[in-house]
Amino acid sequence: MPSQEPPYLRIAEDLRHRVTRGEWQVGERLPSRARLAVRYDVGANVLQRAQELLIAEGLLEGRAGSGTYVRVPTERRRMVRSGLRRPHGPTAPWLDPGGRGPQDSWDAHSYARTPAPAHIAARLGIAPGEPTVRTCYEFLAEGRPVQTAESWEPMALTDGTPVLLPELGPLAGRGVVERMASIGVVVDHVVERPRPARATQEQAYLLGISAGDLVTLVERTYLDTDGRAVETADLVIPDARWEIVYELPVAGGRRPGRADSTD
Repeated sequence: MPSQEPPYLRIAEDLRHRVTRGEWQVGERLPSRARLAVRYDVGANVLQRAQELLIAEGLLEGRAGSGTYVRVPTERRRMVRSGLRRPHGPTAPWLDPGGRGPQDSWDAHSYARTPAPAHIAARLGIAPGEPTVRTCYEFLAEGRPVQTAESWEPMALTDGTPVLLPELGPLAGRGVVERMASIGVVVDHVVERPRPARATQEQAYLLGISAGDLVTLVERTYLDTDGRAVETADLVIPDARWEIVYELPVAGGRRPGRADSTD
């Protein structure tokens, strides 16, 4: 009886076996998709789907305009996102203990009076086209790209105040919560929605990865005590390098070995 397994899964399994047994070495380029498609007697789209599965698994990597290669193994570290510790910057990542060093830094560029795109306006609860302050961040840890972030704040909230631009003024780099508190806005909670995505050409360039590589996109929104969104951001983190872990406080609980005071 013929196998009911989709052809791309059968091809992915065979390619996986060929890579693991060393037919192609780490960093070596595979034959072209057209050539492999002929070898497996399938269409190019079926072969592409098989390779994309192995790329998502981290076995292969695609390089724009060059081809598909056996991925060079990289250490996958923990990025801890937690309500139990204070971030070291405006929208900074939390890294595993010992993961941050004195050379860690970020670069930021803000653009005032940026019309809100429809999807950002929906997240902020404002009308499309309303002015916002858009800030683009690039984060480094140990001299390597870690994360990019694109932040949007309703300009009506901060216009005419010293904290209009997140990285300028008296509270530059102090974060959304502290900046908003300085103008009488109490941030009550934050909502984060992580999901898998593929790196765009621009994101790949900034993160030092290949376009189409798997990333984690975190849609994060800060809200005040009235449930009003005061900032929303898209955080982009390379999946092959970072495992995102959430630490959540338990009501009435205490962290082992810690006093009752907060961080």
